[in-house]
Amino acid sequence: MKTALICGVSGQDGAYLAKLLLEKGYRVFGTSRDAQVANFANLDRLSITDHVERESMVLTDFRSTLQTIAKAKPDEVYNLAGQSSVALSFQQPVETMDSISVGTLNLLEAVRFLGSDIRIYNASSSECFGDTGAEAATEQTPFRPRSPYAVAKAAAHWAVVNYRDAYGLFAANRRCGQNALSRKRSFTPPAAFERAIIPVSNSATWQFDEIGDGRRNMLRRCGVSCNIRRQMTS
Repeated sequence: MKTALICGVSGQDGAYLAKLLLEKGYRVFGTSRDAQVANFANLDRLSITDHVERESMVLTDFRSTLQTIAKAKPDEVYNLAGQSSVALSFQQPVETMDSISVGTLNLLEAVRFLGSDIRIYNASSSECFGDTGAEAATEQTPFRPRSPYAVAKAAAHWAVVNYRDAYGLFAANRRCGQNALSRKRSFTPPAAFERAIIPVSNSATWQFDEIGDGRRNMLRRCGVSCNIRRQMTS
């Protein structure tokens, strides 16, 4: 049986990932800053709370990170933790930088220190690209982060690349976009998406066009994030 450690399991994506891995026969550990008092409502709604082994871990604390990984002995680590609001990052830039970039660095260093063949997935962000003008971003588009959140995500992204190249770690980034899930109790589109909200295929997916900042041709999709292809396992 393979073992997975999900950092940030209490979030919506962490909960869906935990459900997917459990269905695949994994033993799943999930972390939160304080597992004794954390809100695991997303796990509750998926009826998997009792099947996830919850641990307290603070990614900005190297000792906490190292001890948790050593205890769980995971085959795969999924880093979904950290401050996740672009708007809040302007009010709390230091916390944002610490929880995302320093947290990711601690995770990478802990895996390197333990010397095990753990595979690491880091949730990066399309926010790293920043303002690309009228052009769609590609893998070759340089990062121009425009918020403390995006700067932190970009730093974490390059830390993963550096540890992969320098130490041979199996570490991968995936630049994720915004999503909305039907299991969330409510969803309000961001203020920028204020025109032409078009349902696509089901009630959990929208298409946003004519963004209110003047770039009328930009198009974004939000959709169910649990329909993913996994490449972490052989």
